[in-house]
Amino acid sequence: MKKVQLTETVLRDANQSLMATRLPYTDYEAILSDMDKAGYYSIECWGGATFDSCLRYLGEDPWERLRNLRKNLPNNKLQMLLRGQNLLGYKHYHDDVVEKFIELSIKNGIDVIRIFDALNDFRNIATALEATKKYATPNTIASGCISYTQSPVHTVEKYIEMCKELKTMGFDTICLKDMAGTMSPYEAEHLIKGIKDAIGDMTLILHTHCTTGMAYMTLTKAIESGIDVIDCATSCFSGGTSQPATETMYYALKQYGIETGLDIDVINKVNDFFKPVKQKYVDSGRINPKSLATDAQALVYKVPGGMLSNMIANLTDMHAMDKFDEALAEIPKVRADLGYPPLVTPLSQMVGNQAVTNVLVGERYKNISKEVKNYIKGEYGISPAPINEELAKKVLGDAQPVDCRIEDSIRTGEEFVKAKEALGDLCRSEEDAMSYICYPDQTLKFLNDRKAKEENEAVYTIEEM
Repeated sequence: MKKVQLTETVLRDANQSLMATRLPYTDYEAILSDMDKAGYYSIECWGGATFDSCLRYLGEDPWERLRNLRKNLPNNKLQMLLRGQNLLGYKHYHDDVVEKFIELSIKNGIDVIRIFDALNDFRNIATALEATKKYATPNTIASGCISYTQSPVHTVEKYIEMCKELKTMGFDTICLKDMAGTMSPYEAEHLIKGIKDAIGDMTLILHTHCTTGMAYMTLTKAIESGIDVIDCATSCFSGGTSQPATETMYYALKQYGIETGLDIDVINKVNDFFKPVKQKYVDSGRINPKSLATDAQALVYKVPGGMLSNMIANLTDMHAMDKFDEALAEIPKVRADLGYPPLVTPLSQMVGNQAVTNVLVGERYKNISKEVKNYIKGEYGISPAPINEELAKKVLGDAQPVDCRIEDSIRTGEEFVKAKEALGDLCRSEEDAMSYICYPDQTLKFLNDRKAKEENEAVYTIEEM
C-alpha cells in the first residue's frame, strides 16, 4: 500500500503564519502527551521565528521550551527550521557559531533539521549540514530545503538541478518550501515528477500554504506525482496563511487507499484542544481576519504567511493599515529590483520592510535599510537575477558586490568569549551565551528578568518561613 506521511505544524509554522508566532508553550503543554500518540512523520515545533518570539514577546527561554517539548513528546521526531548561515537570526554568523548552535539543538532534543538558504545559495547551508552530520544521533535527519518561488529565472529544470546538488551534498531528505502557497497543481506535477526521476527513492517533502487557495489541489497533485511527506496543520489552525488541515488530508488520503500512519481519534482530540486556544486569539485580535482569508492576489505579490501576518501586525502598530494594499503592490516591484529573491526569512522581512518604507516615505528607496544595503553588497549570497543597476549604483557607487560567503571558515570562538563576558553571572550555560549571540538585546532583558523573578521568589519563600 502506498504511504504518505504528515508533519504537524501547529506548534510552529501554523501559529507563526496566523498569529506571528505568539503562541506560548503553556497554551499547548497539556495536549503534548496526546500529540505524541498521533502517528505524525514529525512535529515541527522549533526554529523559524519561535526563538525570537520566545525571547522578545513571550518571556520564555527557547531552549527550555525545546527541552520540555522533548520530555513530553518522547516518541516523535521533533523538527526545526534553520536558515542556514543565518541560523534563526537575520544576519550571517561565523561557522563556529553555526556549528555550536546545531550541536546544542540536537543536544536539547531536535531530530529533524530542515536547512534552507533564502537565496538557494547552497554555500550558505554547507556548514549547517556538516555540523548536523557531526553531532547526529541515530534519530537525526538533515533535510535540505529549497525556497520555492516563481520568476523569470526560476524554472523546473533549475529546481531539478538544485535537488541533485542537495543529494550530492549528503542530505537525508529534500523539502520543497512553497512559503507563499503559489505552487499550482500543474507546477507541482511537473516539478515533483522531474525531481523524483532525478533523486530516486530519496524522501521528498512538500511544504505549502493555503494563502492563495491552491494548497489542497497542489497537495493532491503532488501525492499523485510521488511526494512522500506533506506538511499540515490541525484543522482549526489551518487555512488562510497557514497549511492545509491534517484531518482533511487524512480523510482524502484514506479514500484513495493511501496509508498515513495517523490515529484519527487522536488528531481529532488534538484539534478539539486547539479550538478554544485559537478562539482566544481571534477574540483578542491577535489573529487578524486577513490571515484567515484566501487571497489570490498573493499569486502576484508572492507573500508568505508569516511575512503577511508580521506586515499586518507592524502596520497596525504604526496605525498605517490604510497603506496595506499599496504596500502589497510595492512588494513585487522591490523583489524584481533585488533580483527576484524568494520571499522567505530573512529576505521576506527585508523586501517587505523596504516596500513599506517606500510607501510610507512616499519616495522609492529614499531610505534603504542596512539589511537591504548588505544584500546588494553581496553579503547574503548571490541574487538569483541581476539587481537593478540604478539601485545597485545608489548603494555600491563604483564598487562591486562581493562574490564569496562572507563567514567562510571563521572558527575562532571569539564570539562565545565576548558573550560570556557581556553576560557575566547572568550566563549559566552555553545555551544562554548562544541566545545572546543571536539576539543580544532580547536575551539580556530576558536573563535580567529571570534573575529578578528568582530573587523575588526567594524573598517570598523567606517571608513564608
